[in-house]
Amino acid sequence: MSNLPDILSAGRLFADANDSWNSRPTVDISSEQTRLARRAALLAVAGGRSVAHYVPFSLAPKSSVWEGILGSVADDRLSVAARGVVPADFVILVSTVKHAFEGAAAESATAEQLAVTDGDAASPLTRFGSTREAAERQLRKLRADQLSEVILDAELLVADEFPFERITLVGVANDRARDAVKAILQEGSHRPKVAVYPPWFRPAEDAPGI
Repeated sequence: MSNLPDILSAGRLFADANDSWNSRPTVDISSEQTRLARRAALLAVAGGRSVAHYVPFSLAPKSSVWEGILGSVADDRLSVAARGVVPADFVILVSTVKHAFEGAAAESATAEQLAVTDGDAASPLTRFGSTREAAERQLRKLRADQLSEVILDAELLVADEFPFERITLVGVANDRARDAVKAILQEGSHRPKVAVYPPWFRPAEDAPGI
């Protein structure tokens, strides 16, 4: 939640390697090890750009890295600061695949603007769909296998930045968080719906059916 004012001020989410950063996040969720790995991982068909040139989105609300935060798991992908924040102080920024594809189509065609992975984007074993057609195939494959846990590590990657105006919903844990987020959003021109949805903020074992 403490990162939200800077996101609103910038009007967008920046990729780690985007030179437009004025300052790093108030609470950096990724560990330095994770940032270095993603800066070193190159997309083979994206002009040599690294994973760090893309804004990452999880494709499932209960992704494995989020479950690590909820369950206080010692996940190397997470910073020490992130592990010290209670789940109710996080917000979940929600958009749609349609918005991501529409944004990518509007950008320059000189570089791949969007990719979909079947796992952690920094892993050498992860496969990428880095063209529009390949990304759509990857998404269809992930959706078709409803019993697979692959989608819990899968990512949708958007090149360079993601405008905050394409965020359609902000998920929060409780009424206190909702009121705090609504107050922050008053400072911006785009005010997406803020929804209290406690199941997103509970470990899987405490949230049957999620």
